[in-house]
Amino acid sequence: MAAVAENATGVGDQFVRRPSSSLPQQKRGGSSEAEYQRDVRELVELLSKLNPSAKEFIPSSNASANTPLLAAGQDADAAAAAAQTTAGGRMPNGRLSADAPVFVASSDYYGRPIGGGNRYAASGDGPSNNQQPRRRKNNYNKGHRRFNDRVQKAQKEDRIRRTVYVSYIDHNVTEEQLAALFGSYGKVLDCRICCDANSVLRFAFIEFVNEHGARAALNLDGTVLGYYPLRVLPSKTAILPVNPTLLPQSEDEREMCSRTVYCTNIDKKVTQTDLKEFFQSCCGEVSRLRLLGDNVHSTRIAFVEFVQAESALRALNCSGMVLGSLPIRLSPSKTPVRPRVARTMQ
Repeated sequence: MAAVAENATGVGDQFVRRPSSSLPQQKRGGSSEAEYQRDVRELVELLSKLNPSAKEFIPSSNASANTPLLAAGQDADAAAAAAQTTAGGRMPNGRLSADAPVFVASSDYYGRPIGGGNRYAASGDGPSNNQQPRRRKNNYNKGHRRFNDRVQKAQKEDRIRRTVYVSYIDHNVTEEQLAALFGSYGKVLDCRICCDANSVLRFAFIEFVNEHGARAALNLDGTVLGYYPLRVLPSKTAILPVNPTLLPQSEDEREMCSRTVYCTNIDKKVTQTDLKEFFQSCCGEVSRLRLLGDNVHSTRIAFVEFVQAESALRALNCSGMVLGSLPIRLSPSKTPVRPRVARTMQ
C-alpha cells in the first residue's frame, strides 16, 4: 500500500504516476511537502474504501478455497450463483460459468492439450477432466446388425457344407430322376438343374438335410446317368431358397411345373410376342407365358408353360441360343405360372 502511495498522487478519481526514483532526490519546500502529504492521505483513504474480498482480487487458483463474499451492490442471486462455482470458474457439472476468468487455460478444462487436431478446442461442449468424449450414437443397432450378419453367415456356410455340385448331366435327365439317385445316400431337401450356355450338358446343385448325406453322395462321382458319367464335387455355393408361397401347392400345379421352363438373360428389346413365337417355332405350343423385368436390371426373365411336357424338355436344349442380341439361358421351373387374378373394384 505504501509503495502504491509513493508512486501515485490522487486528484479526485484520477491517478497521475510519478517517477519513484526522483522523489527522494527532490528538495521540497514547506508548501509542496504539505501538498504531497495531503495527496497521500487522500489516496490511502480512497484505497481503504475498496473491498479486498471482491472477485476481481481473488486469483482463480484460490477460487475453490475461498467462498466468494457478497460485494458491494451484489444481490443474493448473484452471490448464490458465485457460490456454486468451483476452481477456475467452473460449475459443478464441469462447464465454465459466465463469470469465469478469461485466463483459465483451455487445456485444463478439456483435459487434453490444445492443438493436435482437437476438434473441441474452440467449442464449449467438450468433456471435463474426468469425462471421456461422449459418443454420438450408441452401438446397440450396429452390434445387433453384426450379430445378425454372423448368424446369416454361419447358416449359409452350413447350407454349403450340405450341398454337392453335379456336372455332365444329360438333357434327358429330369430333376426327379437326379434327386431319386442321390436320395439313396440321404434325404434331399432341394435339387436344382441349371443350363450352361457354353456346353451341351447341364449341371445341378443338390442340398441334403445334413452334412453326412452330402459327404456320402460324393461316392456317386463317375456314375453313368443317361449317356454321360456324372461328376460330383463339394459345392462352393448354397442354393438360393424359393419363397414357399410360390412353390406348387397341389398335384395340378406340380404337373404344371413339369411343363414350364425358366428363361433368363433375355434382351430388353425382345417382346412377349417375339418370345412366344420363338418357343412355338422351336419347341411346341405355348399355353401361358409371363415376361418380367424392371429398369434396374439390364436383362429380363420369363416363365414359359407349354401344352406338352415334351415341349419343355426340348426347350431346355435351346439354352445358349441367341434371341435378340443375347444368348438365353433355360432351366426347369420351380414355380408354376399361375393365372392372374382380376382385382375387384371396391
